[in-house]
Amino acid sequence: MNMDDMLGGLRVAGVPTKSAIYIWGYNHSGQTARKGKECHLRIPKSLPPKLFKWQDGKNLRWIDVACGRGHTAAVASDGANDFGQLGDGTEESAKEPQKVKALETEFVKSVSCGGHCTAAVAEPRENDGTISRSRLWVWGQNQGSDYPRLFWGAFAPNTVIRQVSCGAVHVMALSEDGLLQAWGYNEYGQLGRGYTSEGLQGAHVLNAYARFLDEAPELVKIIRVSCGEYHTSAISENGEVYTWGLGSMGQLGHCSLQSADKELIPRRVVALDRTVIRDVSCGGVHSCAVTEDGALYAWGGGHVGQLGLGPQSGFFSCALNGSEMLLRNIPVLVIPSGVKLVTCGHSHTLVSMKDGRIYGWGYNSYGQAANAKSTYAWCVGEVRRLAAGGGHSAVLTDACSLKELCEFKLAETVNMSNALLIEDVASRTGGDALARLCEKLREHLVEQGECEPLENQMIEEVRAKA
Repeated sequence: MNMDDMLGGLRVAGVPTKSAIYIWGYNHSGQTARKGKECHLRIPKSLPPKLFKWQDGKNLRWIDVACGRGHTAAVASDGANDFGQLGDGTEESAKEPQKVKALETEFVKSVSCGGHCTAAVAEPRENDGTISRSRLWVWGQNQGSDYPRLFWGAFAPNTVIRQVSCGAVHVMALSEDGLLQAWGYNEYGQLGRGYTSEGLQGAHVLNAYARFLDEAPELVKIIRVSCGEYHTSAISENGEVYTWGLGSMGQLGHCSLQSADKELIPRRVVALDRTVIRDVSCGGVHSCAVTEDGALYAWGGGHVGQLGLGPQSGFFSCALNGSEMLLRNIPVLVIPSGVKLVTCGHSHTLVSMKDGRIYGWGYNSYGQAANAKSTYAWCVGEVRRLAAGGGHSAVLTDACSLKELCEFKLAETVNMSNALLIEDVASRTGGDALARLCEKLREHLVEQGECEPLENQMIEEVRAKA
């Protein structure tokens, strides 16, 4: 008899999993949620569960995590708050996570941290418990409030928001219809409006895609956007990559630039035309992209190793500019296959492989690149999110405790002949999830007529043998 067919989804349901966030790196403002005196945390450690309890004692289940220059955000926020980026209405730093109370009535789907601001995509919880449409909340520097505030900008009210990304001093919001709006500073053309400008700029929808490519007469639909320090990249529904903003270190991925050291409107990265890109991330002066086949490409400044190309004498050759800094102005293949996620911090890069391993490279003075060893496999469970900030990093996983992991492995061996014995041992050693699984298996077998209900005397005999 096939046990998987008999149990269906019972195995997964019987052994509860919970998410966990591992965080490490620079901690001067408490962005790693540690209150100790040490300024950095070189070894990735999970956030203490006791910090994230609901009133009923249950742990939060993490959905997203983001790292800014000096703060971190997930369901709760922690770190530097000199510009109100923690959303608590103050400008006091917090060295342990704080709940963003202004969003208690919202179901937060994703979050992004910029230099000194934070933004979140959330859905309101209606009185009947249903969830409505996604909308955008912003707070911190240049966002008009130290508390989260609902922000439509240039979008029509009730526009469904798909994603938001924060740069050093600019923000991009993506609608479900594939339109982008941008606001913030535009001194390097990072807003994609066709010109540079001084001072804080209001929100406008980008409409430049149709103007610079003869082969793209219609507006391109965007499915993902990423803001770097002073540049921006986006992925179209066809898997094309567009970049704009500051490109002095090659971070835009073009052989030459149309406006000195900048691109003022979105421009397609033609070097990636033969690939289909599914993920993109921008750092301080570098960018990375992952194809649908799991290949990783990188371009831009690599003076501290953030491109992952090794030294100049390594396998990949790197060009030198006048400042004696390594750079690549067109994308170069770094990892040929197996990459699932990528994130760029200011000067370091992290990737998650499809087998669950995490690699890091680049600036590592605070341990943020996690490259003391070639491979870090310290996360139990599937990696769902990577985040990299100014000097710290975080990863969100679907994680089990070691005890639950052992239960899960034992559950794979349960069959009709040993279910009662394993159930008894599990119940006496605190393996509640495994015990419930065995009990449900026996109940299922009885319902299907595969076995007779066990008498109390037989149960006692099994327990005596154990």
